[in-house]
Formats: sequence, C-alpha cells, structure tokens
Amino acid sequence: MLTVSSRAGVLARFGHALSDPTRCGLLLALRDGPAFPADLADALGQGRRTRYELADQRLAHALSDLVELALAIDATTACPVDSSGAC
Repeated sequence: MLTVSSRAGVLARFGHALSDPTRCGLLLALRDGPAFPADLADALGQGRRTRYELADQRLAHALSDLVELALAIDATTACPVDSSGAC
C-alpha cells in the first residue's frame, strides 16, 4: 500500500517529468503506444544527435589500405589449409 510519502514522491517525479517541455512532449507522444527514440526525435523536432569520428586520421589511411588489400585478393585462388583446418 502506498504511504503518503510514497504518493508524494510519485507525484513529485511526475511533476518533474511534466515541468520540462521535451519530457512532456515525450509523454504525450507515448500516449499512443511505444516508439523508437529516432521516431520520437523526428516527431518532436528535436533530439540528441551523436557524432562519431575516427580518433586518429591515420586510421582512415590504414582502413583504406586494408580494404584495397582485401579487394586485391583473387577470390578464385584456393586458400592453403593448415593442419588445424584453417586457411
């Protein structure tokens, strides 16, 4: 059974959620059912965007070299199998 203090805590958390326009918009959007974060961000016209980049640009060069090397391998050439059965 909820006590007065636990009910007050529930109402305070709910009030906190409603005090922020973004959180309020999320709650309103979720009335119709569950949604994916990207869809909610689109619907609300805002959201967090994460930007990724390589920590060191030398990795870009190394990755390009690796891709070129992998593409240079002739797929029709048989791979020699060692004693473990691996190529």
